[in-house]
Amino acid sequence: MSESPQAGRRAFLGATAAASAAGLGFVALAPGVQLIKFAAAKTGAEGASGKVRWGMLIDTTRCATGCKECVSACATENAIEPGSGRPGQSSQWIRKIELKEQKTGREISLPMMCQHCAEPPCVDVCPTGASFKRADGIVLVDRHICIGCRYCMMACPYKARSFVHEPLTQQNPEVPRGKGCVESCTLCVHRVDKGQQPACVEACAKSGHEAMLFGDLNDSNSEISKRIASTATSQVRADLRLDPGVRYQGV
Repeated sequence: MSESPQAGRRAFLGATAAASAAGLGFVALAPGVQLIKFAAAKTGAEGASGKVRWGMLIDTTRCATGCKECVSACATENAIEPGSGRPGQSSQWIRKIELKEQKTGREISLPMMCQHCAEPPCVDVCPTGASFKRADGIVLVDRHICIGCRYCMMACPYKARSFVHEPLTQQNPEVPRGKGCVESCTLCVHRVDKGQQPACVEACAKSGHEAMLFGDLNDSNSEISKRIASTATSQVRADLRLDPGVRYQGV
């Protein structure tokens, strides 16, 4: 059976990137085009500023049990059809987790998504460079060079990534997705680059809960930095020393 052009292209990209990672330098895809530059051009990464580190603070004391406004907003914004695909294989960029403290019986509800780590393990294990971190801290997947190996899914301690098993239709042109690729929360980078808030944050505010705060962690005068400085917050699995960009209050 002959190999499809798409499969052949991915095999080529995987092989060339692996060669690059092995110490053979940047690999040219075409005259004057290099793999790393190709990835950056496809995601707008070249325009990201290292002076900024985007992050999110989630106040679990304001996150209502049973509320899924953030989940619905994410699905709508990124054209993710809930329940689509095979059973157990639907993409989900953000999910709600219900936790119960055994000693006290206290229950909390919190959203879980890609934590946009400063030291992302998904990036470390990716053989093609498809998983990468922008200068502003947003961790993304470039679907053009993702070969679907799913190493990043195994490496992520937050189970934040999904694999697209089925063909996709009615996509948001600003959020390109593709069958055979891994994907996860992008912090709505297409909105952030236009000065807007992520869809989940906006929806949470509109619902009246205001449990999600987005901003620049590097700016000491930003609202998120002031809140973190004045209130006890935590990072999920801080023991792994990944320095997640998503912080939680009340956990």
